[in-house]
Amino acid sequence: MQSEPNGTRPESLYALVIYLSDPLGGFLDDLRLEMVPGCNPHAHISVLPPRPLPVAPEAAIEEIRGIVAGFAPFDIELGQIEKFDVTDVIYISVEGGAGQLRKLHQSLNRGALAFPESFAYHPHVTLAQEIDAGQVEALVALASRRWRDFRGPRRFRAESTVVVRNTRGNQWVDLANGPLRAAPVGPLA
Repeated sequence: MQSEPNGTRPESLYALVIYLSDPLGGFLDDLRLEMVPGCNPHAHISVLPPRPLPVAPEAAIEEIRGIVAGFAPFDIELGQIEKFDVTDVIYISVEGGAGQLRKLHQSLNRGALAFPESFAYHPHVTLAQEIDAGQVEALVALASRRWRDFRGPRRFRAESTVVVRNTRGNQWVDLANGPLRAAPVGPLA
């Protein structure tokens, strides 16, 4: 897809995500709302960050399903509250399962799904982005306190991916899932 005539983003961008289930996902959604009131959270890890597609979405979905079906479900464990220095995005790191996420990303980011990303792939769960620079340190401290106090599980099983589309107004719509189907991998040590 090309940029629109006025140089703005293309109408639709697509991404591949793994959603976090409750109670962890609900906690992170609530935390994100506390940090960025008015946002529309759905806790996830991006496997393929947003990108335009040079093919019909249906063709991309079929390609994605074929690739992810070759991967086994695996455990992901979240780590610490951190911040990307260049963008001031506040996130939770991925400690367990990061290697599998990188392999999945590398397998998908080619052919019709390839896209020259602005940053190297770094698995994480975003908590706040596009925030005022003066709020960053206070929000990092808030997120760190809330995360330290969270008593629920910080580990979850990745069993499926979801293709999503971002349209005007920054609204994300789920298009299709892609189960991880290969022989399961045991839990993290």
